[in-house]
Amino acid sequence: MNAQNLLVELFVEELPPKALQKLGDAFAGVLFEQLKAQGLLASSESRLTAYASPRRLAAHITEVLPQAEDKAVSQKLMPVSVGLDAEGQATPALLKKLAALGADESAVAGLQREGEGKAEALFYASTAKGVVLADGVQKALDEAISKLPIPKVMRYQLQDGWTSVNFVRPAHGLVVLHGTQVLVGVKTLGLTAGNATHGHRFEAKVDPVVIHNADSYAEQLREEGAVTASFTERRADIARQLQAAAERVGGGVRPIDDAALLDEVTALVERPNVLVCEFEKEFLNVPQECLILTMKANQKYFPLLDAQGKLTHQFLIVSNISPADASAVIEGNERVVRPRLADAKFFFDQDRKKTLESRVEGLGKVVYHNKLGTQGERVERVRAIAKAIAQQLGDAQLVAQADLAAKLAKTDLVTDMVGEFPELQGTMGRYYALNDGLDVAVADAIEDHYKPRFAGDELPRGDVGVVVALADKLETLVGMFGIGNLPTGDRDPFALRRHALGVIRMLVEKDLALDLQTLLASAAPALGDKITDATAQLVEFFYDRLSVSLREQGYSAQEVEAVLALRPQRLADVHKRLEAVRAFAALPEAQALAAANKRVSNILKKAEGELQPQVNEVLLVEQAEKNLYAVLRTAVPRADAQFAEGDYTASLQTLAVLRSPVDAFFDQVMVNAEDSALKANRLGLLATLHEAMNRVANLSRLAG
Repeated sequence: MNAQNLLVELFVEELPPKALQKLGDAFAGVLFEQLKAQGLLASSESRLTAYASPRRLAAHITEVLPQAEDKAVSQKLMPVSVGLDAEGQATPALLKKLAALGADESAVAGLQREGEGKAEALFYASTAKGVVLADGVQKALDEAISKLPIPKVMRYQLQDGWTSVNFVRPAHGLVVLHGTQVLVGVKTLGLTAGNATHGHRFEAKVDPVVIHNADSYAEQLREEGAVTASFTERRADIARQLQAAAERVGGGVRPIDDAALLDEVTALVERPNVLVCEFEKEFLNVPQECLILTMKANQKYFPLLDAQGKLTHQFLIVSNISPADASAVIEGNERVVRPRLADAKFFFDQDRKKTLESRVEGLGKVVYHNKLGTQGERVERVRAIAKAIAQQLGDAQLVAQADLAAKLAKTDLVTDMVGEFPELQGTMGRYYALNDGLDVAVADAIEDHYKPRFAGDELPRGDVGVVVALADKLETLVGMFGIGNLPTGDRDPFALRRHALGVIRMLVEKDLALDLQTLLASAAPALGDKITDATAQLVEFFYDRLSVSLREQGYSAQEVEAVLALRPQRLADVHKRLEAVRAFAALPEAQALAAANKRVSNILKKAEGELQPQVNEVLLVEQAEKNLYAVLRTAVPRADAQFAEGDYTASLQTLAVLRSPVDAFFDQVMVNAEDSALKANRLGLLATLHEAMNRVANLSRLAG
């Protein structure tokens, strides 16, 4: 059969820009997989190209068959005992089943038997006609539309005035071409397949654009319709134009690097045209974060930064039209952005008329959570936790600075600027703190106490910021766990996983001398009777998040389980323990010692009463147990000293000498001796061995 390329396009009203790329990939991907599943692709070399522009979703698929090949099928009918009587003749039930399949009694002789005894069944072999392409595309299109990840569905009426359909946006055209042929009869959303689409609203050379064949689609849209159909090509074109425009401006300026903004703008234009605009330099007196945010979020502009990363008074716009004289477009955008910048300047000027200290009282009127009180109450809790942490880490100056930063950290929430731009919380607090003449360390901490805000984000700059950031996240975690607001598999509205990872990162990367259990326990009293103590549950939550993080960093599940099984309290030591375990696992003695350690653990678990790692040398009878004890007496003190110095790798490697005496012990010594004194002493020897071998990690978890 003659395979040709296939084009499917759905022409719609403007699609939601933040979802466009995902919609385009999903639409094309499901079409491709459905055609493949129906056997309509000529070979494994068939290729998919997805297209997505503001007003279209499309897919181009190579080597598509006009009809799938026929397939031999074997259909189970019924048990032999039901289909055939004692003489081997067809029963009425079997004949009825065959008739339903379009066969008669003559097919009985050709039925196949499979299975044995009561499980033996009759099977009918036949040939299934391959699906015709139009039918296959119809099924694939229906599936693609039903599976689109639509953020919000619209309900609209079709042209008949009666029928209503649900879709992301009203659809106005459907193109389905197999080579040059329209697949007649394919329908969706009240539309019938054709070969005509529409180009740019204002700049298309012809309308409609009649597509000659599946392969001419992209080129015809570009030349006749003034549309770049490919999302990827349009995005790359915008990136090139942005860079070229910045180079024309000169002075080493560069457009702000924002992949999400680039994606959104790509989804807003059909044929991009980058232009340079500017605003009055006086606005540069406003913090650049405010100006950048309003330009990006409200206007979808690309601010230009100088070589030092400072905002300039020029910016780039991505226009959807390309007039010969672009001055009107430039002037219009400059006129539109001016009130936005003026608002930012007004908010900044007004906010500086009041100190952050004077705003503290206002936090008492802002509800934080109905079970946990106001932001004012929360601030007092964060202050208490921050002081407790600062006392463990530093001197009176750190305590005082952390207390002040915690007191003022949330005050910018009641400023006009943050009210307008919530994304600037913390950032504006720092500017206002510096304006009030506060210490730089305190101002930095006000901004940094939200950090890390996301995976890979930077940590707070100084000790004050680290203390307040820890206190803020711990207050949230302890409070939410204490009132039962735990994250579920797919929901974490209070970002508790992110908060826990933030705490873990600060403890590890800042190498803080803080024990996790003590840290969590010290935070609970700040919340008083508003919560029930969930410290134990929260500890497990932390180790679970740490386990996930470590595996993502490349450590094996065995390595992570071995280290975390001991619940190490100094999280800053965990990576050193893991490296020590990895080095130990590479030793030739590792597997034997891990297996022996597992055996020791099982023996000790079954032992009655409380065991102490103590040995009476007089009761050592067998030579093998004497040898093991002698090696323990020389190796363990050295390993313990290395452990105390933090050299976990050397500590574990020192214990490698135990392999031979441990093997000999288990070969030659009966632990459960009839003499109770001997048995207790041997169990004490094993307890001593177990304690020595499991200080860095639970080595039994390494056993294969």
